[in-house]
Amino acid sequence: MAICAQCGNDYAKSFDVTFGGANYSFDSFECAIQKLAPECGHCGCKILGHGTDHGGVIYCCDHCARQGAA
Repeated sequence: MAICAQCGNDYAKSFDVTFGGANYSFDSFECAIQKLAPECGHCGCKILGHGTDHGGVIYCCDHCARQGAA
């Protein structure tokens, strides 16, 4: 059992993620996303796919990249 790094739940079916040299335990993908996924530089949503990078800022889509660069 491990304590979730996001919500603090102690869960028997937790999983571990190594990200940026740090190790984390999570009880769900939802918690892993909330803790580790980058946020869009325009709308703030969590980016679950590749996203798009423009000028060193990551965006969830081309629309947000155009809005953020404006």
